[in-house]
Amino acid sequence: MSRKNLLEILFIGFICLSFTQATYNRVKFVYDGDTILLETGEKVRYLGIDAPEMDYQGRKSEFMAVASRDYHSRLVDNKRVRLEFDQEKRDHHGRLLAYVFLEGGEMVNALLLRQGFAHVLVKRPNLKYFSVLLNEQRLAMKEKRGVWSQATHRMERCYFGNGNSYRFHRPGCAFAKQIRAHNLVKFESRHKAFWEGFSPCKRCRP
Repeated sequence: MSRKNLLEILFIGFICLSFTQATYNRVKFVYDGDTILLETGEKVRYLGIDAPEMDYQGRKSEFMAVASRDYHSRLVDNKRVRLEFDQEKRDHHGRLLAYVFLEGGEMVNALLLRQGFAHVLVKRPNLKYFSVLLNEQRLAMKEKRGVWSQATHRMERCYFGNGNSYRFHRPGCAFAKQIRAHNLVKFESRHKAFWEGFSPCKRCRP
């Protein structure tokens, strides 16, 4: 192989590598435990997790909401992060939906779950890291970290889950009554529902 051909191959290889290198953007602002603003102006909503709600619109902050935001801020504020997408790139608010990675390779979504500062939130068809995220949540539940330091066994006689949406409801919830038989999953406690990766209904708030 001639020197000229070798240089051409190396040049092409360098160009191809440059296109495959990950793109990192700096985090400009941390809203809460699952949403950030990048220096590009894009707002990013983390996929696969849901953090406790802050005191927006006059509502009282949920348990561990401030701690979740503060921990999240320490992880990513003014840091460079890489976004990885799933099947859907944006939500109905126009926010990017992503798994967020630090320059060291750690997935922030998973770190938040591991410390108990969020719970798993399934949003089909975005299931790329569901098993990874659920495993981190289960570890936090076992160790009663963060939100799991508060009892999750608040009693109803049972809870009804929807195996399609991965939401669980109180028995009297209107949404529970609409679950089709083949999607119905019965849980003896809230703890069991969370353990399987189900999220609480926003309406009946089990």
